[in-house]
Amino acid sequence: MTVDGFRLEERLHKGGMAVLWRVTPVGRPDLRDAGELLMKVPILGDNNDPTAIVGFEVEQMIMPKLAGIHVPGFVASGDFTGQPYIVMERIAGASLRSRFDAAPLPVDEVAGIGIRVASALHDLHRQNVIHLDVKPSNIMFRPSGEAILIDYGLSRHDKLPDLLAEEFRLPMGTGPYISPEQVLHIRNDPRSDLFALGVLLYHLATGERPYGHPTSVPGLRRRLYRDPVPPRAINPAIPPWLQEIILRCLEVDPGKRHDTAAQLALALQNPEQVPLTARAGKLERDGWWTVSRRWFRAIGMESSPQQSASEQLMHAPIIMVAIDLASGSEMLAESLRVAARRVLQTEAGARLACVTVQRTNRIGMDSVVDKQGRNIHVKHLVGLKHWARPLQIPPEKITYHVLEAPDPAAAIVDYAKLNDVDHIVIGSRGSSVLRRYLGSVSSQVVAQADCTVTVVKSAGLSAERPALRASAAPPADPGNAGIPAAPPALVASEALMASDAPVEPEKPVEPAAPASPEDAPAGTAR
Repeated sequence: MTVDGFRLEERLHKGGMAVLWRVTPVGRPDLRDAGELLMKVPILGDNNDPTAIVGFEVEQMIMPKLAGIHVPGFVASGDFTGQPYIVMERIAGASLRSRFDAAPLPVDEVAGIGIRVASALHDLHRQNVIHLDVKPSNIMFRPSGEAILIDYGLSRHDKLPDLLAEEFRLPMGTGPYISPEQVLHIRNDPRSDLFALGVLLYHLATGERPYGHPTSVPGLRRRLYRDPVPPRAINPAIPPWLQEIILRCLEVDPGKRHDTAAQLALALQNPEQVPLTARAGKLERDGWWTVSRRWFRAIGMESSPQQSASEQLMHAPIIMVAIDLASGSEMLAESLRVAARRVLQTEAGARLACVTVQRTNRIGMDSVVDKQGRNIHVKHLVGLKHWARPLQIPPEKITYHVLEAPDPAAAIVDYAKLNDVDHIVIGSRGSSVLRRYLGSVSSQVVAQADCTVTVVKSAGLSAERPALRASAAPPADPGNAGIPAAPPALVASEALMASDAPVEPEKPVEPAAPASPEDAPAGTAR
């Protein structure tokens, strides 16, 4: 079998979310000297998790941006409009996971592994990427010894949209290694990767995991207030300097960890220069009073807002277009395209998020495939990309989202609030007695949204051309001498709902103040 000029030679591995194939290029003279190649193909079927689809998109976005010896070389990728895949350099050998069966390891080996992984993380962070899923199976080594970080499905790039944060509101990560800030939905701190590396070093040095293998959100939250057993209490052969380094990596407050992965690598290379604190001599876990105080602090941490690590994402407006993918809505879809194009022309730094709402049942199971056996989530994703193609937007300026919810209006309002949207432009179809009686989705959005709302009607339903109301001016950015920050925007199509009724166009709502097994998903942790 051949896919886009790559012949599938051998299936190497089948996991819960993807299949790995050894491939060779066919009719690709540009890849004659590419060496051994690996193709990663997502599994799309009845049991498919939407996070796996989004995660694969994230990996397709990030991998072409990476370079260097610490990442697999990117070769090619295929879109969901055809056969989705990623072709990359094949790394020979086993992952770090194989060494955990022999733990506890000698101190020198533990430190050596830590140095190589920290160096790889530093190189990754310099490329504006936070891995956010550092674990044994995602670390491999070249024959020359350098660590290689693989699997970027949960990662975050400072210069690209964070699709996982936008679409999902649960902690994303692998249970034993997820950092406290990730539990609180904060994904923009590179020191999260240092926490995960600390968990690896703890396990390699003691043979045990510091936080076990939690399978629920309450289990994940325990690391916010309950400290692990000191490594030297488990393995007395561990020197104080190594315990100092490990426990510093595992601090709940990222500010108390090493500032960078490079500094962590330097400490591991020079153990005699590691300043020893109370962490080095600790042989017992903290007492009840200390844990209780941390527990109360952890309650307050839940409401802490997430701040973007990238100025580009912080100030660039977001235009979210929710498209009706049903037949018969072509005129409204074109009207929304006109409205979106106008906003994009006025906001040079705008980013477009194309959205459709896949309605789900409040009670009972939902089918994930249509009558032809096609994955519904993927089908909607392809439809969104077809809609956006005439806009000719650069790939880094557009994203696609399939939201699954029983109440589409609530899903739109919730997304707008959670992503600090300042302007909603929502489409409206023709009138009907049922829609007038039940109330339209657009009227619900107008009533509930904390931002300006504009309704766009199809040219075939109104003599007026689609109009887009300008957003109210947001508060001035204090860091730019009173210059107003560019407002994010949301464009939504009411035609997604069965109960939509016409409303008066351009009805504004003034904006409010911004207010496992190891590799398998376990509850909310991956």
